[in-house]
Amino acid sequence: MNTSNLFKSALTLLLCASVAVSCDDINSWIPSFGNEEEQKPGENPGENPGENPGGDKPSTPSEGLSYVWDFDAIPEITIDVPLEEWNTLLSKYDADHKTKEYVKCNVTYKKGKDVFYIENAGLRLRGNTSRRRPEGGSGNHVVDTKDWHHCHFGLNLRKFVKDDKHQIHGIRKMNLKWFNNDPAYIREVFSFDLFRRAGVWTASQICYARLWLHVEGDKEPVYYGVYSMIEPYDNKYVERKPEFGGAGGNLWKCTYTSNGPADLRSADANFGMDDNVHEYTYELKETEDSFSNAKAQLQDFIRKLNGKSDDSFKEWFTQICDVELFLKTYAVNVALGMWDDHWNNGNNYYLYFNSTDLENYKMYFIPYDYDNTLGTSNTYDPAKQNPLDWGTMGKLMRRVIKIPEFKEIYVRELKRLVDPANGLMDYDSAVARILEWQGRIQDYVSNDTGEDMSIRDEDASWSGYDYHVIDKNKNFFIEKANAINNI
Repeated sequence: MNTSNLFKSALTLLLCASVAVSCDDINSWIPSFGNEEEQKPGENPGENPGENPGGDKPSTPSEGLSYVWDFDAIPEITIDVPLEEWNTLLSKYDADHKTKEYVKCNVTYKKGKDVFYIENAGLRLRGNTSRRRPEGGSGNHVVDTKDWHHCHFGLNLRKFVKDDKHQIHGIRKMNLKWFNNDPAYIREVFSFDLFRRAGVWTASQICYARLWLHVEGDKEPVYYGVYSMIEPYDNKYVERKPEFGGAGGNLWKCTYTSNGPADLRSADANFGMDDNVHEYTYELKETEDSFSNAKAQLQDFIRKLNGKSDDSFKEWFTQICDVELFLKTYAVNVALGMWDDHWNNGNNYYLYFNSTDLENYKMYFIPYDYDNTLGTSNTYDPAKQNPLDWGTMGKLMRRVIKIPEFKEIYVRELKRLVDPANGLMDYDSAVARILEWQGRIQDYVSNDTGEDMSIRDEDASWSGYDYHVIDKNKNFFIEKANAINNI
C-alpha cells in the first residue's frame, strides 16, 4: 500500500472512532488522495480495480436500464460541486427560479461493490411548482451551513464532456426527486411500477436512491436522504425502446404553464423548443426535424383532434395511435387518482410522434409526474370521482371516451387493475408491495435537511381528503376499487 492509501486508511479509522457514523458513510465523502491512476472517471475501484463498467465495457440499452434502475438495489449518489459552480447555481435560481442551466460537478455513483466516479458532469435544478432553492437564504453559499432544503435535481453525466467515460452502462441522465408532499415515500414509485406491471412500456423506469451533496469548502457533505431516481424522457429514452417503431421523430413535453394549459384544444397555443430559458405549454424536447416542421405536425394533430366528426375521429385515431396502449395508460392514470393530468387539468404528459412526416406517424401518449396520486388532491375526491367523468379540460380523452368501443376498452382495463386475481392494485397486493418498499428505506429516511424525516401513512398536508395507503380506515385502494366496480 502506498503512502496516500495509508493516509486515507488512517483518516478513515480516526473519523470512525470520533463521530457517530459508519465507516461506509465516511468513505463516501473522503476525497481521493494520490495520483490519477488510482481512480479515474468511470473506473470501478471495487473487486476489479481498473475495469471500466461504465465506459469500455459494452452494454445493450436494456442492460443499461436494468443496471441503473435495478429496483432491488438502492444506489448511493454523492454530488461534489466546486464552490464557484454552486454559487452560480444559487445566483441563477435567485435571478430566475425556473432556470434550467447546468453547473459542473463530480458524481460518485455506488451500487454494491461497483463505484463510478465521473468528473465534470452537469447538475441542474428541476421541478415546476415544486422547484426550490437547495440552500436557504439568498446570495452565495454559507460554509458549513445547516440551512438545507429538499429539492429536485437533474444529472447529465455527459453535459460538458461527451465521451464514453461519462456514462453508467450507457445511461447519461437521471432525475433525482425528493418525496414532495408524499409522507409515505411511495406515490411516484408505486405509480411507475404499476404502469410497468400493467403493460404500459412507455413509462419511465424508477428506483430509490440515497443522495449526498458536498460543496467545496464544507467539512462534510449534506445527506439529503432517500430520493426517487427516474429515467428522463429524451432521445436516448426513445432509442432504448424499439417498440416506438422509430427514434427519429418529435418528442413534446406538455405542461400547464403561465402560457396556458396543454389541453390540445387550440393549434394557436404556446409552442417552443427547449432553450434553457423559456417555458412553453408544448415544448419540443427532441427532433431530427426543424422546429417549424415539428410544430406544424403537432398543430395538424390538434386541428384534426378538434375538427373531425365522431366517425372520422375514430377511424383516424385508430390509424395514428395504438388505442389499446393509450387506454391502458389512461386506465392506470385514473386508477392512481392522477388529477393533475391531461384530462382534468391540461398538464403533465409527453407526446411522441415516431416520424417527422406531417400525417404518416404513430402518436404515443407518455405518462409523467405522479407524486400527486393515491389520494392526494386539491380538486375532487380522487378515489370516488367517476372514472368516466374524470375532467373537462383535456380534449383528447374528452373525445376518446365518447366512442363506445374505446370506452369499453377503458372500462375493461380499469376493472383489470382492481381485480384481486391480477395482483395489480387491489388492497392486499398494493399494501404488500408498499410495506416491503418502505421496509427497505426506513433506516435511511432521516436526513440533514430536517424535512420529511419519517415515513407516515398520510397524504399531502394541503390535500383535502386525508386518504391512507395502508390503514383500512379511509383507504384509497379500497375506495378506488369500489368506484371502479360500480361503473
